[in-house]
Amino acid sequence: MISSHRAVLVISLLEDSQISDVLKEAGVVPEKVKSEVEKLRGEVILRALKTYGTDLVEQAGKLDPVIGRDREIRRVIEVLSRRTKNNPVLIGEPGVGKTAVVEGLAQRILKGDVPINLTGVKLISLEFGAMVAGTTLRGQFEERLKSVLKAVEEAQGKVVLFIDEIHMALGAGKASGSTDAANLLKPMLARGQLRFIGATTLEEYRTHVEKDAAFERRFQQVFVAEPSVPDTISILRGLKEKYEGHHGVRIQDRALVLSAQLSERYITGRRLPDKAIDLVDESCAHVKAQLDIQPEEIDSLERKVMQLEIEIHALEKEKDDKASEARLSENRDELMIALQEAERQHDVPKAAVLKYGAIQEVESAIVKLEKSAKDNVMLTETVGPENIAEVVSRWTGIPVTRLDQNEKKRLISLADKLHERVVGQDEAVKAVAAAILRSRVGLGRPQQPSGSFLFLGPTGVGKTELAKALAEQLFDSENLLVRLDMSEYNDKISVNKLIGAPPGYVLKLKPLLYVYIGHEEGGQLTEPVRRRPYCVVLFDEVEKTHVTVFNTLLQVLEDGRLTDSHGRTVDFKNTCEVTMQVARDNAMKDVKKHFRPELLNRLDEIVMFHPLSHEHLAKVVQLQLKNVANRLAEKGVSMTATNDALDYILAASYDSVNVLFRITS
Repeated sequence: MISSHRAVLVISLLEDSQISDVLKEAGVVPEKVKSEVEKLRGEVILRALKTYGTDLVEQAGKLDPVIGRDREIRRVIEVLSRRTKNNPVLIGEPGVGKTAVVEGLAQRILKGDVPINLTGVKLISLEFGAMVAGTTLRGQFEERLKSVLKAVEEAQGKVVLFIDEIHMALGAGKASGSTDAANLLKPMLARGQLRFIGATTLEEYRTHVEKDAAFERRFQQVFVAEPSVPDTISILRGLKEKYEGHHGVRIQDRALVLSAQLSERYITGRRLPDKAIDLVDESCAHVKAQLDIQPEEIDSLERKVMQLEIEIHALEKEKDDKASEARLSENRDELMIALQEAERQHDVPKAAVLKYGAIQEVESAIVKLEKSAKDNVMLTETVGPENIAEVVSRWTGIPVTRLDQNEKKRLISLADKLHERVVGQDEAVKAVAAAILRSRVGLGRPQQPSGSFLFLGPTGVGKTELAKALAEQLFDSENLLVRLDMSEYNDKISVNKLIGAPPGYVLKLKPLLYVYIGHEEGGQLTEPVRRRPYCVVLFDEVEKTHVTVFNTLLQVLEDGRLTDSHGRTVDFKNTCEVTMQVARDNAMKDVKKHFRPELLNRLDEIVMFHPLSHEHLAKVVQLQLKNVANRLAEKGVSMTATNDALDYILAASYDSVNVLFRITS
């Protein structure tokens, strides 16, 4: 195989006029020889580069189509066409499509839809991990990188390198004692002998690349923003055939639309289009798995049958269980008596009723069931909206029924649902429901929580109960209520407990007594919301908190987000904030005393709770007794309360100061 040096020698000889004439007389065409030598030379260079990289142009036909990134691709082409500083660096959040921009460039190079200076260029994706792997001796990494850079230099502008996670170049090789990659790249970048594309996140670029000014100034930044939901839908439609072919299923267009919408709304901490693509991919995998293996419904039923069989087998072997034997004998005797009675009596009218009445009704019901069974086929090759909703439910913990339910109907009936649990506070319930409705239909303030309320009223009138009911109706579970006792945050440094302690934070309790606050522990406010972004946050007894804590609450109400001690931004836009204060007479006077005006102005509603009347208290007693009866029913105990019992409980628990607590206890 011809080497790169010999190729250069042959080309230089061909350029000599005397040698060229001799070759022509011998019947050799110098231009053809030169073309073949150039081809062999390119293969040698490409083989050296492929040792630690991949040619994206060669694989462009196998890559996913790139949609909606024309502006970024054109910007990269313009930077690569510059005379100096022709090295673009793609900067954006994880998952927005930085690598897809480079793949789109590779597809354009393959089609020839690029300027002349990029025609026929090889776009090599360099893997620093492969270069560092196995470098046990000093200088091995340096030698590998120099061989790659030498191959790029010999290519004379026909190779463009792509380095994903470019910030890794600032540390690659140091562990083995060699110079890091950035210092080896700087000379070639300064001379303009190297063109390459980098990609990294905003945080990594700020933390690593910007610190090395000599390295950073060689690049031109190209920002890759997160696409909108309509743009994401277009991207998903472009990828539809790829995923259908891979999984062997059909994807409905409604599923693509719902994937973009639900991922934007319910999946926080990730970016479009990455999370929407993952959602479609997993939904397709789920449908395909249902086709190839036993359906989940049948598998679940078989496990239940197996469990029941084990229990039956255990009961059959339990010789001392006389009660079970007596029940079985009693049921057998009743069936035998009914059978004998039917045989003795020849009641023709009754038989006619059974034959032409009840039997026909049963047959009609069977037909309906058969039709329903055809409509609800377990196995299907189509990925629909219900599959997307099911995957979102598994990711977020939000029930599928809540995702499928019509949002408009649920919001319209919100007040009625809250009334079922909260008694005697009609004004409060209507105010809360109206504020939630305004926010959900888009009339609320953007980038703020879906609801923010201040509940005022005496103890035991339903403030906490309304917060629980709100969590159940909005997020389908009372467990999605994050309750903070604000009396625990009564000093200046309490805000550190809400968002987490900063690194190296030390609290001095007494002389020579220091407590090191754990930096690794998350904030008592930020961590629950980060893990469960759809919840109701209840700030109880807010009048007892320190004034500095109100600054944190103000930021939540104003911006809908908080930054914790780890630098992570926690989104509060999908939460509902409820602050509670015990108030009696002159409630608004106390509110103005404890709350600053800028905080009050950002609340959706200040909700007043009134003392309950005797009639309302009776309804509360009935609700509490119903809850007790339900708990007893789970243990196999039935309970029925008479009117006299209701009156006695109401009379014994009546207290105008602490009504609901005494009724509950």
